[in-house]
Amino acid sequence: MSHDEALKLTSLSSCAGCASKLSRQALTEVLRQIPMIKDRNVLVGAATGDDAGVYRLDRNRALVQTTDFFTPIVDDPFTYGQISATNALSDVYAMGGRPLTALNIVGIPADIIPLEIVNQIVLGGAEKIKEAKCVLIGGHTIRVPEPIFGYAVTGMVSPRRLLTNSHARPGDVLVLTKPLGTGIITTGIKRGLTKPALEREAIRVMTHLNTVGAEVAERGLVKAAVDVTGFGLLSHLGAMCASSHVGAEISAASVPVIGSEVFDLIAANCIPGGSRDNLAYANDFTDWDGASLAQKTLLTDAQTSGGLLLCVPQKNLKAVMKQLKASKTLCAATIGRIVSIGRSAKPRIRVSA
Repeated sequence: MSHDEALKLTSLSSCAGCASKLSRQALTEVLRQIPMIKDRNVLVGAATGDDAGVYRLDRNRALVQTTDFFTPIVDDPFTYGQISATNALSDVYAMGGRPLTALNIVGIPADIIPLEIVNQIVLGGAEKIKEAKCVLIGGHTIRVPEPIFGYAVTGMVSPRRLLTNSHARPGDVLVLTKPLGTGIITTGIKRGLTKPALEREAIRVMTHLNTVGAEVAERGLVKAAVDVTGFGLLSHLGAMCASSHVGAEISAASVPVIGSEVFDLIAANCIPGGSRDNLAYANDFTDWDGASLAQKTLLTDAQTSGGLLLCVPQKNLKAVMKQLKASKTLCAATIGRIVSIGRSAKPRIRVSA
C-alpha cells in the first residue's frame, strides 16, 4: 500500500500550506506590540514586512535570516518536504541572497503519522536543500496535533546588492516568475476536486527554486522584489507600495495562471479561507477597474512556494528577461508597473481587467 493510500496528509490539516498563515490584519496587530530595538547593522527588520531579516556583518557581507513552515499541502510526504524546503529557501532568494545553512522544523502527531512517513518528509526537504547548495545542519522536533514542517534558513547577501520591498520606483516594470493558483488547486486536492494533471503542474511550480532572485540581484539589475506567498499577489504588492511610497497598476489579463481549470475550481467555490481574507484585505487599497470576481480571487489567492515579483527598471528589462530565460523560470510575465503618487496620498493599486 502506498503512503497516500494509507494516510492522506492533507486530511490532518485544518488549512493547508501558506493559507495557514495568520491574516495580514492579525499579523500587523501582533507585530505592532513588539518593541523594536534599533541597531545600525539591521538593514531589514520587521517594520517593512519584508520576506526576511537582514543583518550586516561588514561592508561586503550581510546575513539573511528567515523561518517558514506549514501544514501538509499535498498527500505525498516526499513532495510535501520538497515544497516546504523550496518555500523556505525562497525568502532568501527574494532578498537577493544565497542560502548557506538550514535547520529542520518538524511538528508531528506521533500517534497518527508513522516514522517512515516522517522520514520521507525530511528526505524530500533535504533534496531541495542540497539542490540549493545549502547545508542542513540540524533542527528540532515536537509533538503537535497537526503536522508541520519547514526550515529556518540563513543566507548571505552583499549589502550593496540587497533586494527589498522598499526600493520600488515609479516606472519600474512588474515581472512575475511563477503562475498563480496554488492555493485554489491545493484546496481542490484536499476536497478531491483537482484533476491529477493540474495537481502535477502545481507541484512542479511549488518545487521550482527561485534562484533567479540572487542572479538578478548580483548583476545589479533589480533593487526591489517580493516573494509571492500566503498573503497573495496583491497583498505582497500592497506592502511593497506602502514601504516604497508608490502606487501600482496591474493588468489582470496579463497575470499567468497554472491552468485554466483553476477558474473552474473558483466557480465551484473551491477557495481557501486565507485567500478570502486576502481579498477582504486587498479591497482596502485596490481600485478594481472591471476585474471579474474570478480575477480578484486569483490575484489574492494564498500562494505556497510562489514566484518572485520583480520591480525592473525599464532600462534593465531586456537584460532581466534574458536572465529569466537563462534561469529557466516558469514564466516571465510583465503584469504591470509601478506609478508615482502624491506626497500625502496613500499607496493604491489599480487593477484593470
